Amino acid sequence: MFKFNHLLIWIGLVVLSFSAVSCGKAPLFDNNMAIRDSVWKADENVLFEVNVTDTAKIYKFYVNIRHTEAYRYSNLYVFLNTRFPNGNITRDTLECLLATPEGKWLGKGFGELKDNQILLNSALRFPLKGKYIFELEQGMRVKELKDISDIGIRIERAF
Repeated sequence: MFKFNHLLIWIGLVVLSFSAVSCGKAPLFDNNMAIRDSVWKADENVLFEVNVTDTAKIYKFYVNIRHTEAYRYSNLYVFLNTRFPNGNITRDTLECLLATPEGKWLGKGFGELKDNQILLNSALRFPLKGKYIFELEQGMRVKELKDISDIGIRIERAF
């Protein structure tokens, strides 16, 4: 009986320690938008507004992509348009790898859907306080990109 109680205490401590590690600080921003009928049209951009109040903190910036196993490409080109609080706009072209050269999906998930979280910047510092608008646009040279079900961004503290 004594050994059984120690085992229960040990299991409880392990579960508690995993819970404490997984409960980190909330991200600055984490949002995904569903793509209607899993067809991302070239003229249907996805917008995210992020309010930044601290320019001293360093962040990690991710693009989130969910696609089906029927997606016919191994990558996804995305244009990222960023509007700063002062009105300036930048445009970046991103290549998001979704599969290995052998055709194995890089995303996580069981079944039909694969979730990808692609790190774009591991040490981002926002230069200005205020509202940033991030606009994602598919750049795959097709008017209708099939089998992309969700697209989003995540911004979290780097430390």
